[in-house]
Amino acid sequence: MGPAAGSGTAGAPAVPAVREGIVSRRALFERLAGAARVTQVSAPAGSGKTFLLRSWIGEAGLAERTAWVPVQGQERDPQRFWISVVGALRDTAAGSELVRELTAAPDLDGWAVVERLLKDLVSLQDRLWLVIDDLHDLCSAEALAQLELLVMRAPPTLRFVLATRRNLRLGLHRLRLEGELTEIRAADLRFTLEEARALFEAAGVVLPDSALALLHERTEGWAAGLRLAALSLAGHPDPERFADEFSGSERTVADYLLAEVLERQSEPVRRLLLRTSVLERVNGELADLLTGGSGGERVLQELEQANAFVVSLDARRSWFRYHHLFADLLQLELRRSAPGEVPGLHETAAGWFAEHGFPVEAVRHAQEAQDWGLAARLLAGHWFGLALDGRIVTAHELLTGFPASAVTADAELTALMAAGEMHRGSLEEAGRHLALATAGAAAVPADRRDRLQVMLAILRIWLAQQRGDLPAVAGEAERLLAFAEAPDTAQLGLGDDLRAAALISLGSAELWSLCIEKADRHLGQGIALARRAGRPYLEVTGLAYGAMLASFRSLALAVERSMQVVELARRHGWTEEPITGVAYAALGAARVWQGRLEEAGRWLGHAGRALRTEAHPAAGLLFHQARGALEFARGRDTDALAALRAAERLAGLLVTPHPLAMRTRAFVLHTLLRLGETARVDAALAGLGEQERETACMRTVLAALRLAQHDPQAASAALAPVLDDSASATSPRGWLVRAFLLEAIARDALGEAAAAGRALERALDLAEPDGLLLPFLLHPAPGLLERHARHRTAHAALISETLNLLAGTRRPASPPGEPGHLCEPLSDSETRILRYLPTNLTAPEIAGQLYLSVNTVRTHMRHVYAKLAAHRRAEAVERARALGLLAPNGHTAGHR
Repeated sequence: MGPAAGSGTAGAPAVPAVREGIVSRRALFERLAGAARVTQVSAPAGSGKTFLLRSWIGEAGLAERTAWVPVQGQERDPQRFWISVVGALRDTAAGSELVRELTAAPDLDGWAVVERLLKDLVSLQDRLWLVIDDLHDLCSAEALAQLELLVMRAPPTLRFVLATRRNLRLGLHRLRLEGELTEIRAADLRFTLEEARALFEAAGVVLPDSALALLHERTEGWAAGLRLAALSLAGHPDPERFADEFSGSERTVADYLLAEVLERQSEPVRRLLLRTSVLERVNGELADLLTGGSGGERVLQELEQANAFVVSLDARRSWFRYHHLFADLLQLELRRSAPGEVPGLHETAAGWFAEHGFPVEAVRHAQEAQDWGLAARLLAGHWFGLALDGRIVTAHELLTGFPASAVTADAELTALMAAGEMHRGSLEEAGRHLALATAGAAAVPADRRDRLQVMLAILRIWLAQQRGDLPAVAGEAERLLAFAEAPDTAQLGLGDDLRAAALISLGSAELWSLCIEKADRHLGQGIALARRAGRPYLEVTGLAYGAMLASFRSLALAVERSMQVVELARRHGWTEEPITGVAYAALGAARVWQGRLEEAGRWLGHAGRALRTEAHPAAGLLFHQARGALEFARGRDTDALAALRAAERLAGLLVTPHPLAMRTRAFVLHTLLRLGETARVDAALAGLGEQERETACMRTVLAALRLAQHDPQAASAALAPVLDDSASATSPRGWLVRAFLLEAIARDALGEAAAAGRALERALDLAEPDGLLLPFLLHPAPGLLERHARHRTAHAALISETLNLLAGTRRPASPPGEPGHLCEPLSDSETRILRYLPTNLTAPEIAGQLYLSVNTVRTHMRHVYAKLAAHRRAEAVERARALGLLAPNGHTAGHR
């Protein structure tokens, strides 16, 4: 039956099977069953090639039709090989009748044997499988050429399965082009996590998920490694500890890898493997540097091609790594055979990585060499680049590799410790380390002092941002910008990227201080410089703040810029980064104001997972406020109050009063009103300072309070100053919409229908450009809207959409048998058209409402029907209601 784990080489350590037949490898069996005329199974030692083939033959019932030929170790005799092939074929049912017997003879010619076999098998009717195991051990070039002839000319009923540790030159490339070759490689043979679990359970070992995952990761699904672990674990008193410590230096694994891989290599190759084992990845140039030789890339490529536990990392096959367990073994052998060389190898590697622009690996190797001075210089010298590339966490992880004494003795490392404390939100400790680094700056060598000053300036900006000290952020950013413009700064190699960082920091401070024009200019300049400098993370940072800025002008623009950030972040793998959370928060807040509550909930959910509010307190304040508004609009007043209280707590941590803080208080008071706490709201308003009490936000709260107290005349009086000042750009548009809506409600209560209509139309005028629906959800007045829709209004669609939302804020689940979502979402334009469908407006009338051509409207309608799988307008409306795209009992706006 052959060995259970692939090799069968004489003298190699045996790898017993651990009742492996219980482990189903169904996918591989199916590939073998549907394989082409020739199958090559190529994978490293211990990958389970032999066992896979024997299991498949047994399960498929092919034993009587399979000729199994195991190649003996280092087989160099073609005659002996061909005698074994003929003998195996004759042991099958069909071969016993067709293949003539062959005996050894001095003049036996392999070419003649192949020709004779081709004649014998020409009449083969039923399929016959010839499996050649360990074909890599066939060391006769002549025998391989003869086998190639047999493979190419054999009848289609003779199927070949070739198991080998490395790819062989048998002309298989031609078969690949003709579609007659099936290839099963190491990646295919790796055990999945569930297969590994089954293997351990078959050995009587039940592991916790964490321990199993760790073993699977360490072995990389290598069959022999998993089996050896299972054997060692049987009866082990502490399986979790064993899994944690399992490595290539474990005795049974080390013995196997030594015999099967390392000892099979020549002395120069062993030297290369051992000396480069200190690296997580290696290329030819590095290998030559560490060995003092040449041809390293060729050797690495040959090892990878031979499946010698060397893995290519790029398409050009220039970078490689070693299998985890093999690397463990190599490092063990290096420490055993040449322990004094290890620090020097790390130091040489550190220099190469630093010179070639790989600072993280450079620092790690300098730390492994325990050259703390070199490691400190490398980390401090590259920290700014790491920070601008969004790798501040990596920089902090590198910092933890230094002993405490090295950190306290070095002002640059002390400054980096301040950055780490900021990342953890320990602002007091960050300030202490920053002060110590500033005090120790004079002791830093002159050639590194300017770079330290840049680092300290950036850290002061970050600390001021986290404290919400906006004037300090602006001041430090302006100083950094002046430093960036200085002629000497160019010598540091910090041109455009330093100016970009300064401008974006300045723009962010101006944004939160509501200096909108300045913020827009500085953010735009910073984004352009970041793009020119090739700093996409810095560009994302500027764009994220730009999305926040856009929300003060246009929600549509805020959505567009936020999606630009999301797309750029997705492209670079930064979807969970805090700065992307800023864009999520801006996008979620915009969608809340537009009344797109489900979408808003999704984006705010992303923001909650990504945003670190201690690092971006202003964005965190917006996030909590938007979350509160969302819950308020959904009618979940208690949840809304909890979210808004979180925003208030965050605002209380800021050094400088934040403009959003006052709006948060206004939202809190509105929520308390909804909860019936009129006395508390009255007292809170009375306790405000005069300046805040006169703002549009607080006058709107006062009007809502008076309406709750059934005094519409007082409500209208409270709103008068806001409405009189509505033409100015100082009042936020959303709050102005609320003010005019409350004025309409108050005038309606006073019986002043014309005044109510004018106020409501003005609210709709302000709301229409951005689709501001939130005010109408926070202060619902469906009756007033329905009456207004029956009169001449320029906003029939907006009223219809609002009434739909008011009728179905909580959308029902899809009916049984209906899909819960569209296979292709509606565009924004199609969504607007959809909202007109429940009305009685004709296509030309809808076109007039939206200032579109009739053809454009009809095209959008056709697209809506197609996406909803509907044929008629009524059917489309019904389908949209079932999917929650329209409320279940929509109100029609009627004709204008």
